Amino acid sequence: MSRRYLALWFPYLATDRLRRLGRIPAFGAPAEKPHVLVEMQGNALRLADCDRRAVRLGLTRAMTLADARARIPDLVALEAEPQADRAFLDEVAAFCDRFTPLVARDEPHGLTLDVTGCAHLFGGEAGMLDLVRQVMDRSGLSLRAAIAGTPEAARACSRFGPRGIIPPGRDEAVLRLLPVAALEAEPETVIALSRAGLKTLADVAARPSETLSARFGEALAVKLRRILGHEDRRITPLRPPPDCVVERHFPEPFADTASLEAVVVRLIGEAARVLEARGEGGRAFELGFFRSDGTVRRLVIETGRPSRDAKALLRLYRERIETLADPLDPGFGFDAIKLAVPVCEPLNTQQHSLDGRAVEEEAVADLVDRLVTRFGRDRVLRFAAQDTHHPVRAAKALSAAAPMPEAAWPAPEPQEPPARPLQLFEPPQPVEAIAEVPDGPPIRFRWRRLIHDVARAEGPERIAPEWWRDGSDEPMRDYYRVEDAQGRRFWLYRTGFYEAESAPPRWFLHGLFA
Repeated sequence: MSRRYLALWFPYLATDRLRRLGRIPAFGAPAEKPHVLVEMQGNALRLADCDRRAVRLGLTRAMTLADARARIPDLVALEAEPQADRAFLDEVAAFCDRFTPLVARDEPHGLTLDVTGCAHLFGGEAGMLDLVRQVMDRSGLSLRAAIAGTPEAARACSRFGPRGIIPPGRDEAVLRLLPVAALEAEPETVIALSRAGLKTLADVAARPSETLSARFGEALAVKLRRILGHEDRRITPLRPPPDCVVERHFPEPFADTASLEAVVVRLIGEAARVLEARGEGGRAFELGFFRSDGTVRRLVIETGRPSRDAKALLRLYRERIETLADPLDPGFGFDAIKLAVPVCEPLNTQQHSLDGRAVEEEAVADLVDRLVTRFGRDRVLRFAAQDTHHPVRAAKALSAAAPMPEAAWPAPEPQEPPARPLQLFEPPQPVEAIAEVPDGPPIRFRWRRLIHDVARAEGPERIAPEWWRDGSDEPMRDYYRVEDAQGRRFWLYRTGFYEAESAPPRWFLHGLFA
């Protein structure tokens, strides 16, 4: 199947965004004035963007504000906000996810969609293009769009040539008529091509590729091949394509919130059947609600283990809806609802054990999933073992919804007390200790003004710093498990040795056993 790309260009994106916010008067307002956006370039204020009226009056980007005001005295200048424009373009890209999961940013002020195999869901490429235009028009965005066989061909048509649909196999015939400006080369290159009598892409293509590369660089020849459809460069989408997607598109905006859950139930059931056929389960489920005004609302459900249990996922969805600070508002209605499963893992059917432990584990996992859904992934944590011998780094608190690392907790020796205490002090607390022999276990120590006589001691366990980490110049530690006369058990360590011409060793209490 030949690939198809939809290029969207918003020539007045910045001013259209401000018009949506009410900072620029709407079209047709009384005494409407031209508006421009300015930014400091070098030592002068220059035009970064112009609205439609300013363009019609002959203003262009990069013109100084002083020259623009000399031509149009009543010009209204506002400060450019490139970061806000970029964020707004990302919102538009999120809405375009309803057409295809492969959406890439195409600067300046453009998007490229890989719509291969997607157009039939919208009545063909013509139906998809009409729908995109209708939605953007309702959103107050000026749009120029084209569909072609390569991203560069679609971009060139949307910005320099005949907009619309270029039939498969017809890219070169149509695009050869475009001006050399469609190459978007440096101004000096465009002037040189024009002086050589090369006015269109057909004129440039008639010259040997080696001659073009030698004179203007290989990048110009590559760009020409891609525009004419001889070479395809796949786009890099803003969001990784999900492993599983199911969706519903409505011929008319869907605004019945009472029936919204029924649509979600069907989507979850379809996704569960797809995952079951693959032998997989999802770790994250993202519901996207696409409103007719271009607004997108996304709800993410995460599970601590792979799942395709439709009933459990529906419970999590209800929990998520109940905890929303901003209720799900259909506005003028939803055009589409999409359920994506971005993270899938193998999931085999498990047989319940006779002692019922598997049932208990599932109940605990379901409880954790509900807590994560209600309070957020960063507020429900669990400890995971780390591949290290350092006692402080041996455990790490992770989100309960995050995948568990491969490192396993060390199994205790049979009939042996635990090697590590349950409670650690960070930082370790200094104590005064007396050892019977140098480099031996303590026989008495003072901690928090209380003296403890050691009845039993085990050790030493020598732990050296990890040389591949920062702070590897720390001294080695000799750890001892000790028990005092009252039966209380402590974890002590000593740094340094009893050697001449060196500082005396120091003792610290690092933890308490239960």
